[in-house]
Amino acid sequence: MAKVTAPTYSSGGKSVPANDVAATPEERAIALKFLQTLASQVSQGTVDLPCFPDVVIRISQALADPNSSSERVVTMVGAEPRLAARVLQTANSAAFNSSGKPLADLRSAITRLGHQMVQGTAMSYAMQHMKNESSLRAIAKPLSDLWNRSIAVACICKLIAQRTKVPPDEAFLTGLIHGIGKLYIMARVVSGAGESPGDQLWIELISGWQASIGKAVLQSWGFAEEMCDAVGDQGDLDRKSKHGAKLVDVLIASVLLADALPTPERGTIDTFGLNAFSSIGVTPADCAALLTAAAAQIRQVHEALA
Repeated sequence: MAKVTAPTYSSGGKSVPANDVAATPEERAIALKFLQTLASQVSQGTVDLPCFPDVVIRISQALADPNSSSERVVTMVGAEPRLAARVLQTANSAAFNSSGKPLADLRSAITRLGHQMVQGTAMSYAMQHMKNESSLRAIAKPLSDLWNRSIAVACICKLIAQRTKVPPDEAFLTGLIHGIGKLYIMARVVSGAGESPGDQLWIELISGWQASIGKAVLQSWGFAEEMCDAVGDQGDLDRKSKHGAKLVDVLIASVLLADALPTPERGTIDTFGLNAFSSIGVTPADCAALLTAAAAQIRQVHEALA
């Protein structure tokens, strides 16, 4: 289990303490105490995500277990009818059914999707469940925004991974869960602190702490160590990879490219000095083409996981 430490922001190569935000000393003290308590809990393996379906965690742990049979996964998914329906829907969607052949049984759907996408579909199911919970109504829109962004990052991750030796399905799932720390903090804030996660103080603090907390959450759920490390290091723009592109490079570049999706200047993305882009071999000239290709895939995946 990772030890969650106080994060820093990285800007232009200069690190700034993550608690250096505009707020009164009292507000900052309350927020930081809450986040430090949260970090201490997840560091010790205590993960309590309000309204998050247990079946999603059990499926992740089963898929991570090399001794787990495919029949066990089919049984787990089948025990939750709404999740099973979502898996079938996803497997038959345009994004994941290139053959056009419809499937009617759960076992075939799971085989078609593969383990990584089954986990991704389970996460989609969990997000929808959380958005419908009255106790989390205050963050329903932030949850939707986070999920939409996660889909965008996942699609870009897959496209970039196809240019490297990083497995595309692993990259896709990493992009889909890269914001799990933000999800965890927002849900705990609403259920425990009684503060608004839309407040500027919370927004800045969450973005500082979410990566390390997300890594600890994923480790407790049994995700692959490389995926956990990528999520934990997603904000480290100064890191350098040895011996070719790594999963974390794909994620860092994808997060930055996702920021450019809504902007009309897609062809003018400045990648200079960003080591992740050098590692994956993506130049500024490549970015516009990547984002154009990603836009079409994002629409399809969004429909599949809606």
